[in-house]
Amino acid sequence: MLNLRVIQAEQGDCLVLEYGTALCPRYILIDGGPNRIYGDHLQSVLSQIGDAGHVLDLVVLSHVDDDHVNGLLDLMGDLQDQHQQGQQQTIGIEELWHNSFSQTAGPDVEGRFQALADRPGASRDLMGRTAQTGRSIRQGDQLTRLAGALDIPINPRFSPGHLITVDSVSEAVMLDNLSLRVVGPTNDNLDELREDWLEWLAKYEQPVLSRDPEEVERAALAADSSVPNLSSIMLLAEADGKRLLLTGDGRGDHLVEGLERARLLECDGSLHVDLLKVPHHGSVRNVTPDFFQTVTADLYVISANGKHDNPDLDTLRWMVEAAVAQERPIQIFVTNATEATRQLLLEYDPSEYGYELIEMAQGEHSLILEMA
Repeated sequence: MLNLRVIQAEQGDCLVLEYGTALCPRYILIDGGPNRIYGDHLQSVLSQIGDAGHVLDLVVLSHVDDDHVNGLLDLMGDLQDQHQQGQQQTIGIEELWHNSFSQTAGPDVEGRFQALADRPGASRDLMGRTAQTGRSIRQGDQLTRLAGALDIPINPRFSPGHLITVDSVSEAVMLDNLSLRVVGPTNDNLDELREDWLEWLAKYEQPVLSRDPEEVERAALAADSSVPNLSSIMLLAEADGKRLLLTGDGRGDHLVEGLERARLLECDGSLHVDLLKVPHHGSVRNVTPDFFQTVTADLYVISANGKHDNPDLDTLRWMVEAAVAQERPIQIFVTNATEATRQLLLEYDPSEYGYELIEMAQGEHSLILEMA
């Protein structure tokens, strides 16, 4: 058995991977979505699993960002409260996979960033414009503390330094009938991330520390486009002859690089899977037309609600055009109808272009996509 339960996560990601057998199912939670997703949708799904006597074999945080980590903080905070009050916990968690900001960007970068974030006045305004990085660091630290309080091991299968990368995990992790292969990030991705951060700090650190109002304002205006996102943990899950690519908010070129590093590409440099969780909610900034010709799937999953223009219409176009060129019928599953999905149907008649667009019904907590 291999199923993917897609939780309604609005602009974020929240997935439950189901494997094992119908008589003895097993579960992995990947990301928890943004604020309110736990209470509105995820909690009821996990309660059903826990009430049936099952646990989460694994929880994976792809990367520390509010629309992925917030629901996990709510879950673990709930479990901690239940433990302290002597109540039965909603569900057990066997282990957590999580690369902290300090691990991915380096403790020196984290220390310098926090020094800026802790300064009063205009520097705080600057930090507020940096894609909520300071908040993400705190959320990652909070998740680590909650896991420790609940005795949940973090990255227990990995070394050195417990950092999860393609290079540090050369073999698949086996859980019952499920094979989990890390396909991102690579060490090179993280080295690039650190260099980007160091360049950002070199450019903005002195203006902020000097507290020159004009320099701070110029730095603030440029900060949003200058600070890089964290590299996502990306996984290839395989069971009973079916394969799923779970990509977080990773970049398409990083994914292809990781697949190549893991020796998972075919001789022609391509890979076909049964299901692809489209990177970064279908953002055009993370994929290219070539990506959808290189990494192909029968079913594409996009978790987005139109916020930040996700999914981008161009992403949907490239997906359909690649399938048409390769004569592949495909299905596209979206958690919410958006302007882009409506426009796709107008521009590309499904009966003519050979695809099917599936939307999660309004008011549903989740939908199960059965693979095997």
